[in-house]
Amino acid sequence: MKNTIDCYSDVLEMLDSLLRDPEPFREDFYTDRTKPIPIFTDYPDETLVSYMKSLNVTGRKVLDIGCGAGRNALFLASQGFEVDAIDLSSTSIQWAKERADERKLSIRFVHGNLFETALCTDAYDFIYDSGCFHYLAPHRRITYTKLVTRLLKTGGHFGITCFVPEGKFGGSTLSDWQVYELRTLQGGLGYTKERLIDIFNQLQLIDARAMNDVSDGEKLFGSSDLLSALFIKAN
Repeated sequence: MKNTIDCYSDVLEMLDSLLRDPEPFREDFYTDRTKPIPIFTDYPDETLVSYMKSLNVTGRKVLDIGCGAGRNALFLASQGFEVDAIDLSSTSIQWAKERADERKLSIRFVHGNLFETALCTDAYDFIYDSGCFHYLAPHRRITYTKLVTRLLKTGGHFGITCFVPEGKFGGSTLSDWQVYELRTLQGGLGYTKERLIDIFNQLQLIDARAMNDVSDGEKLFGSSDLLSALFIKAN
């Protein structure tokens, strides 16, 4: 990294350098597939399934941000959507590809940084993020929200599932300033409904609620310690 700040991207890069690089952690996280990690399940989020039942998604193009091992992308593809799925971890992408091949599902998996990947403007009818946003540093939220808004078609929907403050999966209550003072996200930031509405103010809120707890027999993933919200790009 250079030692002069000449543009906005230099500011972002400088702030990135104050915090742990997320890529090595993500690579290691998916290496051992036998770990009892809740999101290693094959099952999709119960909120995502609910959205697909209730929404009239007129188009067929969707994007899964931070797809992990692909459980939500697999569900979307099984419903007939054309799915792009991106993740920072090559090990998670490899696992997701294997799962898709086993099910004979066609998904375009992309290994890369969301902010450095070429994606088309107004391309997606639905964008979903389950577990990526809460790992973003505060200075990256501005870029993220602008990117999601740009990628969505008018009338398109954005769904998100994230940590709540002091939840059992994570959810640091650090202020944005404290993140940089302490140089840590403490495992991921927690968000409230009100905070999500404030952050995604370029979109219109449709619904926000805690996920429903689900039983193993339902073949869904859900925990009331996670917050889900659905937005629409109205204009």
